[in-house]
Amino acid sequence: MSGMCNDASDAVDELAEIGSLFDDPLLSSRELGELGERYAAAWLVSRGWRVLDRNWRSRYGEIDIVAVCPERRLAFVEVKTRRTMRHGLPQEAVTAAKQANLRRAGVQWLVDPAHRIAHTGVRFDVFTVMVRDGRPDVHLIKGAF
Repeated sequence: MSGMCNDASDAVDELAEIGSLFDDPLLSSRELGELGERYAAAWLVSRGWRVLDRNWRSRYGEIDIVAVCPERRLAFVEVKTRRTMRHGLPQEAVTAAKQANLRRAGVQWLVDPAHRIAHTGVRFDVFTVMVRDGRPDVHLIKGAF
């Protein structure tokens, strides 16, 4: 997918650029979510991950990020971005039904012949972005489900 950087130094620059955009109070929820996904991808790359796909769609829904972590494990990453905790913690939005659909979508991604990639296993992570005082506070939950 175009627009993805997989170079750690470029990702650090992108993190700073994207991070400054969270301060805009006029961002819609959709725009905030898209910004969170961009930030998550850059954050992962800055830490040695290789992003393979973003916003990959199947009949079961969308996988926000497909990436290989430094330990060569393939991770399907669900990103949740919030401004407030009015509806609970961001990761609480990844319900059992959402998890089931993400698993199904993950299987579809894996069986696609275009996605042959060497890896040492598969996991499902949740990446949360809480915007506090206009700044992103992030947390990666590895193997969340």
